[in-house]
Parts: sequence; structure tokens; C-alpha cells
Amino acid sequence: MPNTITIVRTVAAMILAVLAVTEAGVALAVAAYVVYWIGDILDGLFARLLDQETRAGAVLDIVADRGCTSMCAAALLVLRPDMALPLAIFLVQFMVLDCMLSLAFLYWPVVSPNYFYEIHRGVHRWNWSPPAKALNTGGLVVLVLLSPSPLWPAAFALAVACVKAASLVVVGRLRSARLQAP
Repeated sequence: MPNTITIVRTVAAMILAVLAVTEAGVALAVAAYVVYWIGDILDGLFARLLDQETRAGAVLDIVADRGCTSMCAAALLVLRPDMALPLAIFLVQFMVLDCMLSLAFLYWPVVSPNYFYEIHRGVHRWNWSPPAKALNTGGLVVLVLLSPSPLWPAAFALAVACVKAASLVVVGRLRSARLQAP
């Protein structure tokens, strides 16, 4: 059931985002993000409640997040072309840095990034705690929609990218130390 929720939310959010792009509709873009975010919360919640968490499901969720985010960001770009710089910074951060970071859980015997606190509490807190998850994408979306200038959204996107880069350095060191341990 959780994987079904992931697939349904991804298809629905991406359809809404494509419609938002073609219609330049704010309501459609907001609906795409709402479907994406609520579905993302529900798939994880049901996985935990039904004791159906799997590593494959976690990877599906991570990949689906990238699909939803790319299309939703495209809708934002159509609505706010002046926000191209912060959206570009965000997309590089989310599609590359955050993707690598999110998949790093596969190096350890944990089910998903949600359990990365077992590996490193700080990296977990900075990236997968509820406030970090909400700020990573939600903070930028709010800034892009409400800011009159791309300056603050770009600064925010850069700050998040720095947190992701620093987290990747920590994870790389943890991985190296694990490989060198007897």
C-alpha cells in the first residue's frame, strides 16, 4: 500500500504540475505541491504504521520526490521566471546533492534515511528531521512565491546547498571510517 500511495501521488502531482506549466496556473502549481507533500507524508506514515518499510520503497520514494520536485519547480519557473537563479540552485542541490545524500543510507543496515540518526544524529537532524524536511523544499517555495526579488530565495537555496554539501562530507568520512575499520 505505501508504494501504491507513492506512485499515485507522483502521477497526480506530476499531472497537476504539467497542467500548471501549460496553463501558467498558480492554483494548479499549489495543488501539485500539496498533492506531492501530503502524499509524501502519507506513504511514509502508512509504511511505518503497517510495518511495511523496505529499502526498495525508500528508494522509490526518493526517486519519486525528484520527479515531483522537478515538475513542480518547472511550474514555479513558468509562474516566476525572475526566480530562475534560486530555482536552478535549488534543483542542483535537490537533484544531485540531496539525492546522493538520501541514497547514502544504502551503505548502512538501516531501512531509510529516516533512520539515519542511528548512523549520525547531526546529519539526520539537518536533513530528515520534520523541520529540516519542511524547510528544504517548503521554505524555498514560500520564498519564491512571496519574495519580490530573487535575492532571498537564492540565498536560502545556497544555504540549504551548503548544509547538504557539509552533510555529504560527514557521510563520506563516516563511510571511509567504516571501510577502514577492521
